[in-house]
Amino acid sequence: MSSGDSTEMFGQLVHGTARAWRQKLDERLKPMGLSQAKWRTLMHLSLAGDALTQAEIAARLGVEEPTVVNLIHRLERESWIIRKTSLHDRRCKMVLLGRRAQRVIAQISATAAKLRHELLAGIPSGDVETCMQVLGLIQERAEKSDRRQSTPRSRPSHDSVDRNGHTKQRCSIARKGAISRRVGGFK
Repeated sequence: MSSGDSTEMFGQLVHGTARAWRQKLDERLKPMGLSQAKWRTLMHLSLAGDALTQAEIAARLGVEEPTVVNLIHRLERESWIIRKTSLHDRRCKMVLLGRRAQRVIAQISATAAKLRHELLAGIPSGDVETCMQVLGLIQERAEKSDRRQSTPRSRPSHDSVDRNGHTKQRCSIARKGAISRRVGGFK
């Protein structure tokens, strides 16, 4: 197998590994009443350490904002989350973990840690570190490439996202990719 052949499969391997890992964790969290959409949203809220807007949640999950609307309604109806009006903008709702979610976050984290330990068992820590460095570099390059492509060269962007996740616009509405880079987080 030549070098070119191995790099052709690299993207498929990274994608497949991430998908398989999420599915395995999804199987283990289902008995807790958590679908992948639910546990990923709850973990993003937990890791944020503060309330997030729907736009910020959508960006962190890597989906469009309308996709998150039904999920947020369901999570609120099932007492996983609480929505409160922003102190800075009454039109904006801030999403926080509800009591039910606060009780299970430790279980989600413990289940994820156990799975991570199982999947990485027997792999030398140096190899894991090298893999993390390589993947981090690839992610950085991809995100840098996305920023260059999303910014028109003919005129500078005047879009910004305020602290409530609202897009302030002068010329046009910011694209999802631009918002996700400003918000950050894992996918």
